[in-house]
Amino acid sequence: MLGVLPVSSDARVLVDWRTADDAGVYRFENGRALVQTVDFFTPIVDDPIAYGRIAAANALSDVYAMGGRPLTALAIAGFPKELERERLIDIFKGGLETLQSAGVALLGGHTVQDPEIKFGYAVTGEVDPKRMWTNGGAQVGDRLLLTKPLGTGIIATAIKFDRAPVSAAAAAIASMTTVNRGAAEALRALPDGSVHACTDITGFGLIGHATEMARASRRTLDIDVRSVPLFEAALDLVEENTPGGGRTNQKHFESGVVIDSDLDPLRIQVLYDPQTSGGLLVAISEDAVAGAIRALRSAGVRAHLIGTVMIERPEAIRLH
Repeated sequence: MLGVLPVSSDARVLVDWRTADDAGVYRFENGRALVQTVDFFTPIVDDPIAYGRIAAANALSDVYAMGGRPLTALAIAGFPKELERERLIDIFKGGLETLQSAGVALLGGHTVQDPEIKFGYAVTGEVDPKRMWTNGGAQVGDRLLLTKPLGTGIIATAIKFDRAPVSAAAAAIASMTTVNRGAAEALRALPDGSVHACTDITGFGLIGHATEMARASRRTLDIDVRSVPLFEAALDLVEENTPGGGRTNQKHFESGVVIDSDLDPLRIQVLYDPQTSGGLLVAISEDAVAGAIRALRSAGVRAHLIGTVMIERPEAIRLH
């Protein structure tokens, strides 16, 4: 929708919506820059505290994906008037737990009556413009790292219809409530220039966000499908529990995808699955990969090498 609006001519705007990045960036005269993002969504789990925690982790992720540090948050909530006050309070409590664990101050918020529950945050952070990450810097030969498994959209749909095994639901919720702070801090501690591009995997799924990185970088991303981490139950559940967003993603992005070899169509389907509070997709220089994996492991993050950045071809994504 924003594409129809006039573009800002303010030279202090370093990143806006035109590159489909995770957050906007605004530079100050003191050499620092402000990172701003907003994200809210309807419930994807039954537990109100878990929902609040997931919403907070999801909103903070956009700042981490830019190489920034989130500082403050404003809560955004829509709720039907018949909703029990205690459930709404639990949602806010869950969100606050996550904000506090990440060192982020809640300054206030805004609520409205709405037929359906919605919750999230507007988050403000800071970043050094010289060390900022965007989705547009991937270089030929870079390796692609992914820091969380895929399949939360599929499992959340199964939860909604009471079809998710308890272990699958628990694994997905544990992942979605995990903030990307540890991964981002480990990557920021690497030598300057190690990370060339970064984005978090959310509503457009791996294929969608990888496509945005490829287009913004003027490169093609070659992804080894069997190396992409998936939740154990995702392949078992995908046929009956693909969310509408996954089908929309596939319809929108598949024209830019070339499949090199005979791959499991169900596994490919999971690559389009919309994620909530997904992991970071990082394009990192080849010589920094080993150090990055060690640093991430020390931070408790199990990163997976899933592909390579290639010279630009007509397709954005190549799957093999």
